[in-house]
Amino acid sequence: MPLHQHTPGLRGADLLAALASGPGCVTDHLNLNSSNLTVLPEVLRGCPKARVLSVYDNQLQNLPDWLWTFTHLHTLNLSANVLANLPDALGNLTTLCMLDLGHNALTHLPNVFDSLTVLEFLYVSNNSLTQLPSSLRHLKGLHYLNVTDNALKHLPAWIGELRGMQEFRAYNNALTTLPEGIGKLINLRELHVMNNQLQTLPDTLGKCVSLEKLMLQGNELTHLPETLGELGSLTELDLRFNELTTLPQGLNHLVSLRFLDLRANALAVLPEGLADLPNLEKLDVRWNRLTKLPSALSELRERGCLIYV
Repeated sequence: MPLHQHTPGLRGADLLAALASGPGCVTDHLNLNSSNLTVLPEVLRGCPKARVLSVYDNQLQNLPDWLWTFTHLHTLNLSANVLANLPDALGNLTTLCMLDLGHNALTHLPNVFDSLTVLEFLYVSNNSLTQLPSSLRHLKGLHYLNVTDNALKHLPAWIGELRGMQEFRAYNNALTTLPEGIGKLINLRELHVMNNQLQTLPDTLGKCVSLEKLMLQGNELTHLPETLGELGSLTELDLRFNELTTLPQGLNHLVSLRFLDLRANALAVLPEGLADLPNLEKLDVRWNRLTKLPSALSELRERGCLIYV
């Protein structure tokens, strides 16, 4: 039996000691999380066939050239360090399925993602990114993309080419709108764009037919597109802390909707069509400018819907 099957739990100082004690690599899962590292230990060079390398929560400022020869890696976690840049050699790691670069000091990403064709999960949150590299558009198999807590003012038009994406997180940026191409994300299930500066949403959003969770709180929206009512799979819609004065008539077509949060907007009236939402479990309309409550609320309460007014 290979030695690494005996030692899957080795990590930190124990892992380094085992690597230093003899020839060969004792495991293909290299876990050096929270190990107070300022450089990657040279002893790791003896593990070029490692499949997992995780160095989360250290103080790495630079990475050695030999790391980019680890072409068997499927998981690389470099998050929570102090990396300011990455080389183009990142593109050598063509077997990567998961790459976590979050919580660093990156201002840009190398434009080599067209080489990472099997990447499924990409985390670049909590950096200082102002744009995304165009090579990302080639990641047709990407399921999850997290670009939260950066300095993005817009998303590229090609974002809709990421047809395999199921969850997209872009909150805590400076986005003022979403690109029309977002409507091409027909497999998208969750869209998290709260705490931006969104003033409008594209009509094409209604084409995201698989969308189940739409998180829009903390923006500057004054109205919503009528096409929102075409999101028949939507179960959760969070619109709190916007500037909405009206709601689209098509809202009553959201037959799967379970949770609707409208808190802290500028709504004076609510549509009677709310009673047509057959699966609504919770409705929150506090901190608006409501002068009259529709009879729909009584009907919803009778069905067991929890309502906060």
